Amino acid sequence: MEELVAEAFGTAATAELDALIPAERPDGTPTEHLARFLARTTGDPAWDDISALWINARHLSRYRPALREQVARQEADWRARLTGLITDGVDRGEFRTPAPVVVALQILVVLDGLSADGTLTPDEVPPQVARMAITTAERELSLAQGTLAPL
Repeated sequence: MEELVAEAFGTAATAELDALIPAERPDGTPTEHLARFLARTTGDPAWDDISALWINARHLSRYRPALREQVARQEADWRARLTGLITDGVDRGEFRTPAPVVVALQILVVLDGLSADGTLTPDEVPPQVARMAITTAERELSLAQGTLAPL
């Protein structure tokens, strides 16, 4: 049963990652892909359920070794995929940062923090807080305010 739960979480988390940050991005620029990712993860209710799944998986992984391994693998995949997108943007001259992995971690930590309180409704979150991942990304990648989302 433990293996099945871990596998189910892995399947859901991988599908989410593939939808939000595709491994292959033939169309669009890194800026466009990052903006799309941030728009979906900071304001699209469709992603709220998967955020709750992540919260539950992280909590239960403290007691379930198979799930702990799967959560760690998925977190590593997320870091790698977002770091790759940011690195692509640096290579193309769209982003400026000496440490893409640091920026990726900052963005992911903010997104995780924003989703951690599942009791808040979107209208209870001030716009400045809801935009924290976008603001962090723009600041850390030396982008003008509003580049990743209209103000």
